[in-house]
Amino acid sequence: MLPSPVVGYRHSLDPFLLASFVQVKPSDRRAADLGTGSGIIALQLALRYADITVTGVELQESLADLARQNVALNNLEAKLVILNKDIRKAAEWASPQEVDLVVSNPPYRIAGTGHFSPDPGRAAARHELAGGLEDFVAAAAYLLKNGGRFFVIYLAERLADLLVAMRQKHLEPKRLRLVHSRNGEPAKLVLVEGRRAGKPGMKVDPPLFIYAGEDYTPEVLACYQGGGA
Repeated sequence: MLPSPVVGYRHSLDPFLLASFVQVKPSDRRAADLGTGSGIIALQLALRYADITVTGVELQESLADLARQNVALNNLEAKLVILNKDIRKAAEWASPQEVDLVVSNPPYRIAGTGHFSPDPGRAAARHELAGGLEDFVAAAAYLLKNGGRFFVIYLAERLADLLVAMRQKHLEPKRLRLVHSRNGEPAKLVLVEGRRAGKPGMKVDPPLFIYAGEDYTPEVLACYQGGGA
């Protein structure tokens, strides 16, 4: 379904976890994927939910082109559109409050921290080179209707930054799930759902474990097969 480039950015487990964390309501009709990359999350939403149309937004032209190829390979042109646009300039390519849900797997690292890939595509996917956390949250807040939901995966060590940024843009955190490599190890990632103009009160789901020994847990395998996280 999703060919990966020989060089450059390649998708990881993270988008599968996020797509499985998303909860779609029967009334939901429009979704946006900010920083769609090769389109993997947008494709999963379009394939799983018959009544949803999705807009994937990607700044890197090469990745936007790859995402469009993936859309064509899956015959989803009627349901999924890829825009080669900057999420920091959402007002230039979208009207406010026009979508029911936004998903995003934004770059995790502040520029200048952590391992920096020499490949520009991988570097941009991992580091905040063309928009930081606040920019992705602001774009989501701009696009979402009141009551619309924002689903995001991020580093657990930057959870405080994420929750603060969401509240500042009136995306009230409503559900949270920590992701651990194995039982007994610290959380590496966090999945968060926020609601635009929502009331305070957050549900904390049971933790998600990636591995049991050296193998993926059944729950993670189900994410690859279209099940829930």
